[in-house]
Amino acid sequence: MNPFEFAQQQIRRAAGAMGLKEDTLNVMLTPRREVHASIPVMMDDGSQRIFSAYRVQHNNARGPHKGGIRYHQDVDIEEVRALATWMTLKTATVGIPLGGGKGGIQLNPKELSEGELERLTRGFTRVMADVIGPDKDVPAPDVNTGPREMGWISDEYGKITGDTSGAVITGKAVADGGSEGRGEATARGGFIVMETLKERLGIPDGAAIAIQGFGNAGRTFARLASVAGYKIVAVSDSRGAIYSTDGLDVAAVEVHKDETRGVSGAPGSEAIDDVLTVDCDVLVPAALENALHGDNAGNVKAKVLLELANGPVTPDGDAIFEQNGVQVIPDILANAGGVTVSGFEWEQNLKGEHWTAEEVDQKLQVIMKDASEAMWKEHEALNIPLRVSAQVVALRRIEEAMSK
Repeated sequence: MNPFEFAQQQIRRAAGAMGLKEDTLNVMLTPRREVHASIPVMMDDGSQRIFSAYRVQHNNARGPHKGGIRYHQDVDIEEVRALATWMTLKTATVGIPLGGGKGGIQLNPKELSEGELERLTRGFTRVMADVIGPDKDVPAPDVNTGPREMGWISDEYGKITGDTSGAVITGKAVADGGSEGRGEATARGGFIVMETLKERLGIPDGAAIAIQGFGNAGRTFARLASVAGYKIVAVSDSRGAIYSTDGLDVAAVEVHKDETRGVSGAPGSEAIDDVLTVDCDVLVPAALENALHGDNAGNVKAKVLLELANGPVTPDGDAIFEQNGVQVIPDILANAGGVTVSGFEWEQNLKGEHWTAEEVDQKLQVIMKDASEAMWKEHEALNIPLRVSAQVVALRRIEEAMSK
């Protein structure tokens, strides 16, 4: 099953649980538009390379398409279709006035110079200028892209169209019209969700938490949870995993990571083989897609999973967690803080405003709490897993928008 087929399977399950209209289901199973493009780029040595690029616009019933652009050698159309579909569900789950889309360019960005990457990004913008825009499709960063690339897109789009509001793209640097709080938004949103559902999920005060991934989202979540009194017993990155039964000193681990580029050997820690099977209350996969699957899900000791990464659990992993009574807080809610604050950035650009970090955090708190409550309501009413109940929330909102 490819990623898009998996996304379709999820939608069918949620549709069956809620009695979704067949017309709405058929629309949700098929992207609204796909753009396949070839982008010629002049390389530093004077040669030319052609790069394959994609933009999939899944659904815009609730607002302009929204979703990141990833630069990766394994990008293909099935992956982009799936990610666009999940973005439609994610924006609807948190109730922001945006739809779903996704984009990607097939390349290894480590093989290109900064100048080559800029020419590629501006070329992508020129190719896509007719189909993106503040009221059409608002891209954002994703794998191997960030504020630098978003700044290039905003600038190039302004040259092409004359629209210099910056609202064509989110994830820009604050100096370029980006939003305060965007860097911490994914982790902060996930933390708000965990706090909102804490008692209902049986998460104790001072709960032991293990985190796979110590990039921006993982380390920010560790910091927020540690300050709130939780015990971070294990973390990992691509170079290794560490553990402390008494809880890691998160600040010290962050310093060590910055100095050595890895968490291994951080003060007060011991090396372990696998962070995913650590004895803990909450497991936070914050790194890789498909990290938990049929071969390892049965070894997970945590009773609650918070999906800070996109798609960290495969369908067979999900089935094992359901069988074992492990509650999975799904990615379309747990990591939706990022797209929520991206929506704030889009709104600020359209209005010519700049909100303070405190205003952003206050608005994020309300949205993530309300979305958590809505998911839990469907979970109890229909007796379905949290992943399915979040999708039911999304599909109800999309169906309502489509009926207007």
